[in-house]
Amino acid sequence: MTASATADRIVTNERLTGAARLAELAAIKAKRKRTDRIVELLLLSAACVSVFTTLGIVYILLKESVVFFSSVPVWDFLTDSQWTPLFDDAHFGITVLLAGTVSSSLVALLIAIPLGTVIAIYLSEFAGYKTRESLKPVLEMLSGVPTIIYGYFALLVVTPLLQKVYPGLPTFSILSAGIVMGIMIIPYVSSLSEDAMRAVPMSLREGSYAMGATRFQTATRVVVPAAFSGIASAYILGISRAVGETMILAVAAGMQPNLSLNPLEPAATITSYIVQVALGDLPHGSVGYQTIFAAGLTLMLMTLLFNMLGYWLRRKYREVY
Repeated sequence: MTASATADRIVTNERLTGAARLAELAAIKAKRKRTDRIVELLLLSAACVSVFTTLGIVYILLKESVVFFSSVPVWDFLTDSQWTPLFDDAHFGITVLLAGTVSSSLVALLIAIPLGTVIAIYLSEFAGYKTRESLKPVLEMLSGVPTIIYGYFALLVVTPLLQKVYPGLPTFSILSAGIVMGIMIIPYVSSLSEDAMRAVPMSLREGSYAMGATRFQTATRVVVPAAFSGIASAYILGISRAVGETMILAVAAGMQPNLSLNPLEPAATITSYIVQVALGDLPHGSVGYQTIFAAGLTLMLMTLLFNMLGYWLRRKYREVY
């Protein structure tokens, strides 16, 4: 074999080897694309679970509520001052349940928002590393306690203490349930607010210190305004949590439908009424049973309103700060 023939064969083998490598690389690239596509579809499916769940809830609420409102006028539902759907003389005034929901939520927020904000400022700006890492997990443990335990704590511990201050306080009251709800919500407010404050750039704090501000002035006049979008989100989450609470109110608030904002009286809320009916013996499809869907739709619209308010606050204060 001549030298030129040998050289040609070597070149041919190199070309074949190069083509094989290119084919192998193309196959690997195609396999990676298929794998990425499969992973992307799996992640998309997981993300769609919450969307489909929400749509399913909305569909059920709307479907049953339409049947309910075919028997009960919407105007009566919104304006009637009595809520007695289980009586022979039935009345369907949702304002009674809204009054209990609003009063209990206000009591809870009057406890949770100030205390949660103060705790967040302390953990973010004043506490040392070891103190913060020790206190924050202990504080967040409150959110892991079952709400039924909070309910009996309100009924058996908080109510007797309040009765020493208010001797005429009944055994079941919005005040007792609202105070314990506020204690339960504190971790949500404080943890998210503290995370928002920790995200504020250190340069803002250093600039404030350079201007002669104290740590307290820096925390309240620089850090809190700069982190207000996140703090507002924590407040909205606390409000939604208070509005949607069930077992504390079912145990400690009395479940008596009174049209009153007085926290010293027993009252029924939307969630506690749903529990009351869901555990009863009403036949499926009756007007009394369908009231839980109309009440649930009202509760969902309230929560949606608060979430939209939180979204608007985040956008507004992110643009400002």
